[in-house]
Amino acid sequence: MDEEATPACGSGSPYDGNLGLRVGAIFLILVTSGCGTLFPVLARRTRLRISEYVYNSFKYFGSGVIIATAFIHLLAPAFDALGSDCLTGAWTEYDWAPAIAMASVFGIFLLELIATRMGRSFLQKRGLKEHDPHRARGNEVVGHTGHGTHAPPSGTTTGLASAGVAPAVAGAGADAGAAGESIETVKSRDAVVQPQGDLEAGGELKPHAHGHAHDGEDEDEELQESAVAQIIGVAILETGVLFHSFVIGLTLAVSDNLGPLLAVLTFHQTFEGIGLGSRLSVLPLPRKYNYVPIVAALVYACTTPLGIAVGLGIRTTYNPESAVANIVAGTLDATSAGILLWAGLVECLAHDFVFSTAMAEASNGEVSFAVFFLLLGAGLMALLGRWA
Repeated sequence: MDEEATPACGSGSPYDGNLGLRVGAIFLILVTSGCGTLFPVLARRTRLRISEYVYNSFKYFGSGVIIATAFIHLLAPAFDALGSDCLTGAWTEYDWAPAIAMASVFGIFLLELIATRMGRSFLQKRGLKEHDPHRARGNEVVGHTGHGTHAPPSGTTTGLASAGVAPAVAGAGADAGAAGESIETVKSRDAVVQPQGDLEAGGELKPHAHGHAHDGEDEDEELQESAVAQIIGVAILETGVLFHSFVIGLTLAVSDNLGPLLAVLTFHQTFEGIGLGSRLSVLPLPRKYNYVPIVAALVYACTTPLGIAVGLGIRTTYNPESAVANIVAGTLDATSAGILLWAGLVECLAHDFVFSTAMAEASNGEVSFAVFFLLLGAGLMALLGRWA
């Protein structure tokens, strides 16, 4: 048994040539994954007239992709790698893949818990309104994070903006239909979202002398306080994708099944990019941090090509079936699986569907629309797991 298993675990590389195609794969995946990730981000930040239905279909499709990636493309390979016959010692005495994934989930939970409490403490010391970073990101949750049952704090428009409703003091009903709400509902929320002064005894607003400029400063100030936590949220989601993307780049560089694997990974990275980009695009960050989603998208687009380049550099010695490669790949995949399980199930499903007041008040058709694209994204990504 050991004699049969030894050759597969040796130091030999499966690399069989086709260097030109492998180099071309660097640019192919760079372009396709970059387009998939950047399109939702740039579409939300430019004057492109994209239907809200189209944009939301990308968002829900991306949520399904994230969840399927966690289960099919990360957790399953982690079981295979950490259960390899090439491993010995303690690696054979325990099911490490689910244990590492569980530890990753609790690690992300503790990180967000600490960040939330630190943000609240910081605000209290400055005499600002107490809130956690999730609540500051909006009531109508369509972004990466946020609890849908809390009203947004005074001075921020992120809750309505993320639901596709552009709040305004005048003409508030213009976009009311985008969230399925009445004009009266939107106007009443504008009174909360954009207060122009203090309430007098009769319930009327007493304007501030500073006007809109003061409100804009307040909005950025409140967003500024939660910016660190928001960027942590970006890093959490992206980290879960980057490990896996780099490892599959290494594998593609030396695989002896290059053609089919390249075709599948091109779709894989594009769909995964859509999932990541759709979440990055709706993060309500202060103006000074508006570059963060674009940088995050570019980092993702470059990760698999970087893995391919590194793999080509060690193509004659790297063996993805060796014990060391299995341990490293399995550990990274299990860790990433835990991160994406948290992001997909908590940040996407729970916040976008269960805790979202916009979804609770939506029609059956709108809910069916969201669920359809959610399942479509998960189904297509799960199907790709048949080949990669």
